[in-house]
Amino acid sequence: MKISLQDGIMETVQNYPATVEVFRAFGMGCLGCAAAHFETIEQGAKAHGMDLDRLIRALNAAVE
Repeated sequence: MKISLQDGIMETVQNYPATVEVFRAFGMGCLGCAAAHFETIEQGAKAHGMDLDRLIRALNAAVE
């Protein structure tokens, strides 16, 4: 896996633009909010009640 739950949200989006659609599909449309600049994927996903395993698999599938 290229992307892990410990990666920053904005870092991930900047390095892998294809992940934007995955985040949006999972209901994390707050990529422009301040928290996205310092939260990890895990922190953001937990705040939104997301399935962490499903999200990380989808993010990695988007960049393969």
